[in-house]
Formats: sequence, structure tokens, C-alpha cells
Amino acid sequence: MVRVSINTISRPYEALIEQAVLRSAGTYIREVMPNAGKVFTITVAPVRKHFGKILAQSFQAAKLENVFVEMPNGERYKTLSTVEELGSRLVKAGADRGATLVALGGGVVGDVGGFLASIYMRGIEFIQVPTTFLAQIDSSVGGKTGVNLTLGKNLLGTFKQPSLVLIDPDVLLTLPDREYSSGLFEALKTGIIRNPRIFDFMEENRDRILRRDPGTMEWLIAECVRVKASVVSEDEEEHGLRKILNFGHTIAHALEVETSYRHFLHGEAVAWGMIAATMISAGMQKTDSTTAQRIISAILSYAPLPKVDVKPRNVLRCLKRDKKVIGGKIQWVLPLEIGKAEFVTDAPERAILQSIEELRYLSQA
Repeated sequence: MVRVSINTISRPYEALIEQAVLRSAGTYIREVMPNAGKVFTITVAPVRKHFGKILAQSFQAAKLENVFVEMPNGERYKTLSTVEELGSRLVKAGADRGATLVALGGGVVGDVGGFLASIYMRGIEFIQVPTTFLAQIDSSVGGKTGVNLTLGKNLLGTFKQPSLVLIDPDVLLTLPDREYSSGLFEALKTGIIRNPRIFDFMEENRDRILRRDPGTMEWLIAECVRVKASVVSEDEEEHGLRKILNFGHTIAHALEVETSYRHFLHGEAVAWGMIAATMISAGMQKTDSTTAQRIISAILSYAPLPKVDVKPRNVLRCLKRDKKVIGGKIQWVLPLEIGKAEFVTDAPERAILQSIEELRYLSQA
């Protein structure tokens, strides 16, 4: 088992990474929370079908009473109305202030579940059990929670660190290829901004990664989680260093909003966003052309991406409503070299518009 410590000020906790850890989830929860009360597991129907019985058996073995609470599946249900409905169902099911909420699913389930846990009866215990690659290496660690508004992604949210994160690489075998690849783009992001070993490894081991080789994936998950842990331990609430994790997300969120969360998976939008940010960086002469091409080629080598069929001016309008805009200036994370990036607020508007046009052209090729 790999144990990664996340030492945030509000709450230190661990991410446990091991094949078949899901079968022992109840035991690990008991270790961290020996007096845990009733457990309420937020999930979606497809995930419950695959893993609900395994998780329920682990709870039973640990003498934890559990109730499954299903939410609709998909990014478009990451809303306040979903949170309200789930909250009402918790009340009816008898959830009190001693309850523990478990998020079993991908990033949407984790974000919604964490947000609900942070505000239900002014806060209850929360555990992440991510079942997508993207959630395992990114959204389950660090305590960001939230929901979308029609005008923008993640505009309502809180920081709520979980008590524990349980990561089982075996669950990745059930993911559709597109969902799996979506997470790989976030892994590439981690290498580009912080750890060149991850990027090099992904360049050199593409076939093994695409085959979902268990040992390969356990190493990759652990390294990505270590990067996330080191960043959020230093900057829990994104006042400085943590902003680096937004590489690719500026344009990604705008693409998701502009297409009503129906066209791109999150990781796919991030992939296009990283390509756009790399183009902007090269245009501003912050990234040399060889590095820029290496980044773009690595991203495009992992999976085909959905077409970008949006008007650049509409994307720019969405960008200006993003929560990363401060004082009217769009904050960008731009790569300098593999493993190093910086924040800028002076990206020229023409460069932004040109990068979106380039995405449109690339996606048609």
C-alpha cells in the first residue's frame, strides 16, 4: 500500500492507494474514525452497480451502518438543486451531526458530496472514494468542493478536507476508454507544471498506460497524488502556489460552459485548455517552440479529442466571468519548461482569441 500524507492546516489526512482497497474500506474508515456514526454514501447508479455491493460488504464487516443515496449522473447535475435534493433525502434518512458522508464516484460526485458535507447541519465528516482516474489523481485530494451556475463552473463552493481518501486502481478497469483517457490528460498536466518525471514516464510508457497495467497505474496515481498533496499542503486555499494546478482550466471551464457541459468530459476540456495555454505561452516567448510542440504532441497522442466548435468571442466572454478573474484580469498558468510553470495576467486578448481559433483548426484535422 502507498500512503500519501496531505498536511493541510485545517485537517491532515491520508490518501491510501492500493489494489482492492475498496474491499477493506470499512476497516480503514474505522481506523481513522473509531466512533463513526451512520454512513451515507452518495453515488450514481452506474457506479453503485459496479461497486456498491463490495463497499456495502466492507461496511458490514466493520459494523458500519450504511445508506446509499443516489444522485443523477453527469456534470449538468452539479447544481444547487441537486444539493438541496440530496440534503432533504439525508434528513429523511435520519442523518444527524454525527453522520459520515462517503462520496463514491467521479469528480462530480466528489464535488457535490463534499459541498453537501461542508454545509449539512454546518458540517459533517466526509470521505472520498474516487472511481475515475481523474478523481483519483486530482479532485479527491485537496478539499475543493462546489457546484456550477449557468454562467460559470464551480462558482459556488467551499473548502472541505476529507477525513480519508481511498484510491483503488482496480476500479479503472471498468471505465469506458473515453472516461479513462480524460483522466490521463490531468496526469500529463501534473507532469508539465511540477514533476517532469511524470511527463517523461507518460511519454515513454504510453502503451502500458493505455492497457491500464496495474503496476504502472499504481505508480502514476501515487506520483500525481504526491504532487497534489505537496501543493495543497503548502497552499490549502489557493492564495498562491495552488493556482498552478489550474493549468489548462481557464479555457477548459469556458469550453464546458459554452457547450452546456454536454460536449466535453472535464479532462478533454482541460486537454484543449492546456494546448491553448501552451500556444499563448509560446506566442509570448515564455515557452520555446520545441517544448511547446512536445507538450502538444504528448496531449494529442493519448486520445482523440472532441471538436472545438465554439466562437472565440463567446469563449472570451465566459473567461471574463470565471472565478479565476481578479480585478478584471484573467489569471493564466503558462508552461515555461517541462516541470515548471508561472502565473501571468497580461496575456494579450489577440493571443487568447488566436489560440481558440487554433483549437478549432486542430480539432478539425
